[in-house]
Amino acid sequence: MGIRRLKMSDETAELVRTLHPDLKRKIKAALQTILNDSQSGKVLKDELEGLQSFKVGKFRMVYKTVKYKGIIEVAAIGPRKTIYEETLRLLRK
Repeated sequence: MGIRRLKMSDETAELVRTLHPDLKRKIKAALQTILNDSQSGKVLKDELEGLQSFKVGKFRMVYKTVKYKGIIEVAAIGPRKTIYEETLRLLRK
């Protein structure tokens, strides 16, 4: 059974809305892939344990699955170069 709902911050949703149409389309397709199979991302380690990363071109989508609620929570979306540091910063807030 796939995940039923997707959750992301207003800031992340706004970022997606402002992206280039091609990248936005790829991110939406990636979100659908994750909704269908929450284990399709790479499992992260160390400070980001419990999160997964999904590759979308040069961007990464960092998310976690709340299994008992059937929710995928998108923590951050951004360029691979900075996404992991940005995710750590967001988690420490």
